[in-house]
Amino acid sequence: MLTSSVLRDAAVPGYAGIEPGDGRRVVVGLSGGVDSSVTAWLLKQHGYDVVGLFMKNWEDDDDGEYCSTRQDLLDAASVADVIGIDIEAVNFAAEYKDRVFAEFLREYSAGRTPNPDVLCNAEIKFKAFLDHAMRMGAGLIATGHYARVRAITDANGAARWQLLRGLDAGKDQSYFLHRLDQSQLSRTLFPVGRLPKRQVRAIAAALGLSNAAKKDSTGICFIGERPFREFLNRYLPTRPGPIVDDGGRTIGEHVGLAFYTLGQRKGIGIGGLREGSGDPWYVARKDMARNTLHVVQGHDHPWLLSSMLDAGSVSWVDGRPPADALGGRRPLGAKTRYRQADAACRLFAEGADPAGASTIALRCDTPQWAVTPGQSAVLYDGEVCLGGGFITATGAA
Repeated sequence: MLTSSVLRDAAVPGYAGIEPGDGRRVVVGLSGGVDSSVTAWLLKQHGYDVVGLFMKNWEDDDDGEYCSTRQDLLDAASVADVIGIDIEAVNFAAEYKDRVFAEFLREYSAGRTPNPDVLCNAEIKFKAFLDHAMRMGAGLIATGHYARVRAITDANGAARWQLLRGLDAGKDQSYFLHRLDQSQLSRTLFPVGRLPKRQVRAIAAALGLSNAAKKDSTGICFIGERPFREFLNRYLPTRPGPIVDDGGRTIGEHVGLAFYTLGQRKGIGIGGLREGSGDPWYVARKDMARNTLHVVQGHDHPWLLSSMLDAGSVSWVDGRPPADALGGRRPLGAKTRYRQADAACRLFAEGADPAGASTIALRCDTPQWAVTPGQSAVLYDGEVCLGGGFITATGAA
């Protein structure tokens, strides 16, 4: 019996925009965290046949202090027991290493800074996981992401699905989901996408879930809280070279370009050096051909600002770019990193590279700080996430 008003309210039909389940099977990705736990409970309350699936995506040194899935599995199993659903554990470590981690290393080796969470969503959580769920007899999957899916009808009367931001602006995760396509979105539910995080924790606490106050996971699972450089050094060789300032002077030595990212302030190796304005040093450029790291002083140094960028391997949620925005005819919003506010930009070109991958060129109304090759440039039209691609080049207007 639901004794808490929080639980009674959450069980009301249509809560958080959840449609009646009518016994349909949905496989929920149970991570051991509070968001996926509440997702599973909400769907069960709304009449879905819920099955939990715990994904193991990393095996190397998995029993260490930095990245252990053992406790997460125990938490997920505990939640499944409280909610009253079955749970299965599936190992996607081989797929993860092949589809995500290998690309992660290739990008760092090339001097770029990838975001493996984006690839993990596209290749594991909404591909390998989705395929597995379909084999389990499910027609739908659900995760605890803070995003929304909206069904619309196009001009030809066909059903289309839009990816929308989560209503909790501080938790919105649509940036990481921008590579999802129509087939994936049509079979995906995001029940907590309409809820503030505090409400999700309140539901978990009212249910008595052991993970109600569990800290949100941060960073990449296979790295966890360990020193990043230490981890990367296990897989990529160090290749020292000069650190050069914007005047061409060598002022230090780096340990290898793969270990630095644009805009980086700490851990450069010249922390005690103060010249001119006395402002901090920032990584501004990486010259792979000369194995040279270029640094500048000051957060707003011109070398750190870009008003133009190219992106490749572009993926559009709708399968195509917004025709009325091509050629810069109207502005769109763009994020070149997860936590930044939308920047007004214009889409000036859409084409293909020599390998056939889709490419775009963007021009921002105001220069953006430390736009980083390898990261994702994600485009928005208001609350609608249109898609995006991986940044390949930057420049000034």
